[in-house]
Amino acid sequence: MESQRQDSNYPIPLNELLKAGVANKASDLHLVVGHPPSLRISGDITKLNLPTLGEQDVMELTYSILEEGQIKRFEEEWELDFSHTINDVSRFRGNMMMQKGSIAAVYRIVPFNIPPLDSLGLPSCVKDLCNLSRGLILVTGPTGMGKSTTMAAMIDYINSNRALNIVTVEDPIEFIHKSKNAFIRQREIGFDTHSFRNSLNHVLRHDPDIILIGEMRDLESISIALTAAETGHLVISTLHTQTAPLSVNRIVDVFPLENREQIRKQLANSLRAIISQQLIPTSTEKSKILATEILLDTPATKNLIREGKEHQLYTVIQTSKNTGMHTMDSSIFRLYLEGKITKEIAFEYCIDVTEMERMVNAGPSGGMHKKF
Repeated sequence: MESQRQDSNYPIPLNELLKAGVANKASDLHLVVGHPPSLRISGDITKLNLPTLGEQDVMELTYSILEEGQIKRFEEEWELDFSHTINDVSRFRGNMMMQKGSIAAVYRIVPFNIPPLDSLGLPSCVKDLCNLSRGLILVTGPTGMGKSTTMAAMIDYINSNRALNIVTVEDPIEFIHKSKNAFIRQREIGFDTHSFRNSLNHVLRHDPDIILIGEMRDLESISIALTAAETGHLVISTLHTQTAPLSVNRIVDVFPLENREQIRKQLANSLRAIISQQLIPTSTEKSKILATEILLDTPATKNLIREGKEHQLYTVIQTSKNTGMHTMDSSIFRLYLEGKITKEIAFEYCIDVTEMERMVNAGPSGGMHKKF
């Protein structure tokens, strides 16, 4: 690969392909050698009526919007996360990687406007979490399930309602925040700081009230996040885990065996909530709807985390609806009862098929009667 920025000879420039994605209400644009540019629209991949991409085409298209430093980093590491903006159109979160010796790229469309928190279909308790002064809030779920949008909406709500100092550390920056009642500083890995480790160490010296960490991705970032949450800061971050109990396991398992008892105590003291989420296809139109799982910091959840009994957290969530908690399966079942998703979709996306069968067979009396 040539270490230089190049204009593309492909008949459609990359920015025009990205604009086509926005115009078609796509979530992503894919560039893969051997296929034409493709859009993900309502969950399905749609190939555009354009020439098949060759190796040189993908390289020239992807390099056309990168800075020299980004190209150098990609050629050294063979992966790259970055952001890109087309004025008056949209922002994009890009990822490049090597596959079978050639470049592949995907561009997630990130709107300029941050959706209001009330518009996302989140439980009402999420707004209450935004008013906390300290602790750790995790937004979890697989890739593409709206975690970044949820965090951005939470930060925007705080920004609109509280006079605080907010610092974000992201790789890359997705949603752009403008200071309202709060004062916001956003740092991007590779541009404003060299690493999560360096940035988080220095962020603590900038008098933050709230710290957003794009992803708790390793032992060091998790450790700093827990310490910050314990020492008077509200920390909001993500994990790529499917349920609340799995999120607790993921955090604890990152650390060596000899440190896990201490980490469990630290996590029990600092964790305020885990919001797990999925975007699920609706039954009536080509769109998706949010299903959630909520774990809150009751004495029961704290004790189970402290004692290493994460496997019992699911039962606590099931039996603590009066506190605002609910399981992913009960959320999915509610969407099924309301006619928003089909029974087939409910079973496809549920966590526990046996539990979903029990609720479906029991009918409305076996599930949720009221909105969360």
